[in-house]
Amino acid sequence: MLTAVDHVQLAAPPGSEDLLRSYYVGVLGMTEIPKPPALAARGGCWFRAADVELHLGIEAGFRPAEKAHPGLRVTDISAYADRLAANGVTVLWDEGLPGRRRFHSYDFVGNRLEFLV
Repeated sequence: MLTAVDHVQLAAPPGSEDLLRSYYVGVLGMTEIPKPPALAARGGCWFRAADVELHLGIEAGFRPAEKAHPGLRVTDISAYADRLAANGVTVLWDEGLPGRRRFHSYDFVGNRLEFLV
């Protein structure tokens, strides 16, 4: 039986690891975690914050998905939106989900992310 999501994998273009680190560590405040040696040769980066783990894998011919995204819960959504905006990241508030506050944003390679409470 399913009990939890272990991680979410997003794709990224070759050579984008420094951009990924600057966004996921520098902007979102996640911690980079080491990839297992057998996978490290493939490139990409893994990040964690609390129980959230995001894996960014390198994909030749990368094109960010237009609709797909991980939904990430935050504790103080207004402060988090301010944090992203202060780092030059676009914050797009969305009131389309009744009873929930949420916004969408994009990492530095174009992956869509949703933040919500």
